[in-house]
Amino acid sequence: MPSIDRRQSVTVNIGGVLVGSSAPVVVQSMTNTDTADIESTVQQVAALARAGSEMVRITVNNDEAAKAVPYIVEGLAKKGWNTPIIGDFHYNGHQLLTKYPECAQALSKYRINPGNVSIGRKDDDNFRTMVECAVKNQKPVRIGVNWGSLDQALLTKMMDENSKLAQPLETRDVMLETMVRSALDNAAAAESYGLRRDQIILSAKVSGVRDLIDVYKELAGRCDHALHLGLTEAGMGMKGIVASTAGLAPLLLSGIGDTIRVSLTPTPDGDRSEEVRCGQQILQALGIRSFTPQVTSCPGCGRTTSTYFQMLAEQVTNYITESMPEWKLNYPGVEEMKLAVMGCIVNGPGESKHANIGISLPGTFEDPVAPVYIDGKLAKTLRGDDIVGEFQVILDDYVKSHYGANGSATKAKVEEFVVL
Repeated sequence: MPSIDRRQSVTVNIGGVLVGSSAPVVVQSMTNTDTADIESTVQQVAALARAGSEMVRITVNNDEAAKAVPYIVEGLAKKGWNTPIIGDFHYNGHQLLTKYPECAQALSKYRINPGNVSIGRKDDDNFRTMVECAVKNQKPVRIGVNWGSLDQALLTKMMDENSKLAQPLETRDVMLETMVRSALDNAAAAESYGLRRDQIILSAKVSGVRDLIDVYKELAGRCDHALHLGLTEAGMGMKGIVASTAGLAPLLLSGIGDTIRVSLTPTPDGDRSEEVRCGQQILQALGIRSFTPQVTSCPGCGRTTSTYFQMLAEQVTNYITESMPEWKLNYPGVEEMKLAVMGCIVNGPGESKHANIGISLPGTFEDPVAPVYIDGKLAKTLRGDDIVGEFQVILDDYVKSHYGANGSATKAKVEEFVVL
């Protein structure tokens, strides 16, 4: 794939995870448990980390939550997870960080929303207190501006200034400029209070796709801070996935963005890890990072009236998902493997020959045989009722022989798991 010219930004170390243009784009997530419920929070953080979240943010909104933070970090360590934990602070963060020094030390980063730090105040004492706590504990900070909680004093000032112009800007443009100004002004203030430049990450979260693209392009052009991308309150299911992808993809392809989160609304009792996998898929689809063999399936047509190829695609996908924790540890490079599971003769053999492993299933009225191709060559023909099981054995053998200690992980540079 064509290379992407990353925007050059300062690199920030967050609990051992590097964020910035010298490091890969990082995927992160956030819990939705009651932080005071230590066990539930530990379990969800572990699940998110297992899914691939390289940092996890937790809400720290009251005394009970702040008290729980060190125990959460300790509980994760006992389970073998050292995933950096980020504290999300609003309104009372200056009080909690000061009152609970163990919490301030246990966290790997603080997230500060400047619009919610000094509500009702004319100064930035609360913001300064949080920054000075970060300096004392040598913790990086994300200054996260959100248009749902924008600094109203700054917005009013800029609206007034705009109204006096000969050609006033649209309200939307003034709001976006206010977000950029808020992020930059607060970053400058944080530096003046002792925070180093390599301890600051900026974000400007909005819920509109075009707004997201415009505000980050402006912000990226006016600073060298590492940037966290995400469409805030993206929504549920397909809406959230499509909107997040539409907003993040143009920015990432332009080299903008050092860490991302896909903020999906989960279904009741839904899997929070879905947003992690979505973020990974966005990066992998763009050719930025590889996380797992990809599964792409065609919609089917009159040549594939049998649902067998759909069943095979689903079972192989599930098998890969279940196998990846072990594969990732023991078979480096396997995340780039390319397979093809084809539904009929039209494109089946051709696509299979372009994959590391390919299988071409019989379409309607075709002979009930399934040729398997390995590295472009016909290797075997499967028949009978256990094609899925036999194909999984072939897949396992290939992974072990090509990505194991004696294999060559670079033998075939691959990017997709195609199911057609």
